[in-house]
Amino acid sequence: MRNIKGILALTLFAGMALLSGCNDYQPRPRGYFRIDLPEKGYTTFNNSKYPFSFEYPDSMLCRYVEKAERPGDKYGFNIAYPRLRSCIYCDYKPVENNFRAISEDFRNFVYKHAIKADAITEQPYENPEKKVYGVMYEIKGNAASQIQFVLTDSSKHYFRGALYFSVSPNADSLAPVTEYVKADIVHMIETFNWKK
Repeated sequence: MRNIKGILALTLFAGMALLSGCNDYQPRPRGYFRIDLPEKGYTTFNNSKYPFSFEYPDSMLCRYVEKAERPGDKYGFNIAYPRLRSCIYCDYKPVENNFRAISEDFRNFVYKHAIKADAITEQPYENPEKKVYGVMYEIKGNAASQIQFVLTDSSKHYFRGALYFSVSPNADSLAPVTEYVKADIVHMIETFNWKK
């Protein structure tokens, strides 16, 4: 009888020790939803009102190019990604002895993001055959715009674009979408042509 009571007491003690050891709560790190990004296809933007053409994505995520309603902006348009809640805002300005002023204005606009940015990298682009020269800026960190770029022929044309999201900036959660759209921007730059 004594052995049975001892075994019961030992079993009860071991069970309580096991149960009390499982009380160590560890919070899990915050996770983000997985985003399935489809394969890409491209279509040509060749509107007669604009002095340039390029290829932009034609997928279920990027449905259209829309005219922008910005005051005093005759050539502005947006490449919209409604399901990704993002947009590439595009603008064109003809150069009329004001190339330096337009360039400085854009550069200042890019570096306004330096307050929130961890780093800003510049990647130059050059295609002498097409007379297309430019720079793509990657803005690292939780800035409002992750990518901005400019294209020019250095004499008559100046085109710029900026990627914005319609959500609070969080570089970690936006990284897959930013990389997806960055590939579209690179394709757009590589297929860019001036008409005259």
